[in-house]
Amino acid sequence: MGNKKGLVISSLIILVIAIIAVTYLLFQEKKEKSDMTQLFDLEKEEMENEYTRFANQYDELQYQLSNDSLINVLESEKIKTQRLLEELRSVKTTNAKEIMRLKKELATVRSVLRTYIVQIDSLNRVNQVLKEENKQVRQKYSEAARQITNLAEEKKKLNEKVELASQLDATNIWIKAKNKRDKEAKKVKDVVKFAIGFTIVKNISAPTGERTLYIRITKPDNDVLTKSQSNTFQYENRTLNYSIKKYIEYTGEEQNVTVYWNVEEFLYAGTYRVDIFADGILIGSQRFTLD
Repeated sequence: MGNKKGLVISSLIILVIAIIAVTYLLFQEKKEKSDMTQLFDLEKEEMENEYTRFANQYDELQYQLSNDSLINVLESEKIKTQRLLEELRSVKTTNAKEIMRLKKELATVRSVLRTYIVQIDSLNRVNQVLKEENKQVRQKYSEAARQITNLAEEKKKLNEKVELASQLDATNIWIKAKNKRDKEAKKVKDVVKFAIGFTIVKNISAPTGERTLYIRITKPDNDVLTKSQSNTFQYENRTLNYSIKKYIEYTGEEQNVTVYWNVEEFLYAGTYRVDIFADGILIGSQRFTLD
């Protein structure tokens, strides 16, 4: 009896030990599964953050570009990244196989994105160099245009100086009112002729050859003495009447000129004026008074 009782006790002890061992193993397995679940939760959350960050980076890269083809490629990659993000959000943390697949996809997205970042960075550097070169070209063009403008202004001023230097100049202008005995008239009613004289000064810069001089005699009321209204010449885009037209052969040397006006009009006392023109330029003026 004693032997049987000892055998039963031993069996009970072994059974209890076995139960404890199985319970421990089950607890450990459950704990490991819980730990793995927590690990997958953290990994899934990190993957979601990375997918979201990569999608945002594709947006940022698109804003930097003006190339439609490359923008479309980036848009396609962004959509693919967003699709994988949605797949990751819908997968259960217990689905280790699917999570591992999406983790590999994430590595591919990361690699592709890095390639585009390097490519766009290189394009941006090239564009920056081209912008700088373009800026320098524009600056050089502006400088060249400014120099051309300055040269044109200088040429214009030089031409004006040359034209001014080449103009004739009438000095020592005198006017004598003559009576019918060819003497100086004392009163305006006795005037039958005007003798007008002047000197064309020496000018080696002026072209030589035949020149036409126009002399205007203006009465006190600014009416011009003229034999015909068709006797006109051009001056500063205007058509003026002249009193006397005189041809001279200019040699560049000093030359005295005398012209005459036969009075056929009614004259009255007052201040008269004589203007002398050549080559469309006023080259001399003088006033005189008749009593």
